[in-house]
Amino acid sequence: MKDRQMKRISLVQTMFPDDIPRLWCPLLTHYRDDKTIDFDRMESHFAYISPWVKGFLIPGSTGDGWELTEEETLQVAEFAVDHMQNKDIHLLIGLLRPDVGGVKRTLSAMKGRNVFHLLENKGVGPVMSPHHICGITICPRRGKALSQTEIDSGLSEILDMAMPTALYQLPQLTENEVAPETFARLTEKYPNLIFFKDSSAHDRIASSSVDKGGVFLVRGAEGDYVRWLREAGGPYDGFLLSTANSFPRELRSVIENLEKGDFKAAGETSGRLSTVIGKIFTIVQPLIHGNAFTNANKAIDHFFAYGPKAANRPGPLLHAGIRLPWEILSATGKVLESHGFLPEGGYWE
Repeated sequence: MKDRQMKRISLVQTMFPDDIPRLWCPLLTHYRDDKTIDFDRMESHFAYISPWVKGFLIPGSTGDGWELTEEETLQVAEFAVDHMQNKDIHLLIGLLRPDVGGVKRTLSAMKGRNVFHLLENKGVGPVMSPHHICGITICPRRGKALSQTEIDSGLSEILDMAMPTALYQLPQLTENEVAPETFARLTEKYPNLIFFKDSSAHDRIASSSVDKGGVFLVRGAEGDYVRWLREAGGPYDGFLLSTANSFPRELRSVIENLEKGDFKAAGETSGRLSTVIGKIFTIVQPLIHGNAFTNANKAIDHFFAYGPKAANRPGPLLHAGIRLPWEILSATGKVLESHGFLPEGGYWE
């Protein structure tokens, strides 16, 4: 086994002594009427999800990570660290910025605010403590015309800092993709690259023949969940899904049933989820603010928070300061009801 892969294994064992969770959630960011962040609601939402989800990316794109100001990003990261420590939870801190300079500035601000501590772990560089903080998450810098050499160079500038790092493929926002060959070069060079998420729905890296070097691969695209995991012959180790905000128990059951070899039960749950989620993502497509991942899950979560009559309440606020309209909520409620997912009560009533 290659020396760098051995170093990666050692780092992963340090950060994840009980193995890497297979289901991760990019927690929604909730807002009060005055557009400030509603941390009470976020805490209740986290409590609702955490029995089934043991890994979180905060802030992810579903949590408005690309839209939050630097100050808001720091507040959300501080919330995550404060409320998830001393629990059986692993946390990736999202540094979703359009360029390398932005990533470095936000990272420096987080260090200044003591969001995490750095300890020296001989042989692999700095690691994070407490151990529930398991790394930072970065994307390629934004730019449709960037060459793979430029993408490689930008990512290397962050990876050179030797922090445990998750690489996030999100061409919907970065306007580019890391090619499989570029990914292979990065994994060969950087043992601190330990985690990879792909929300592109193209799955080019995971499905390629390049050496993944033991990097943990998770899928972020929605739908048809069963066939993407290794037990079913797929290329992924797990999921990091926006819909873990809304269907954490069901998604966990898909993974657990596959682990038990119950492909029928896993397939039935996957099919129901895929149908419902596909319909609700279609419902939110006309919205011009936010993104489909955020908007669909805010619409669904509204019902799980307030119960079956949630459409009669004011819609949840988006970062842009507008509320999801009644028409979106009403249509979402009908889909949930018709497929047996409408709750009897809400966690935030």
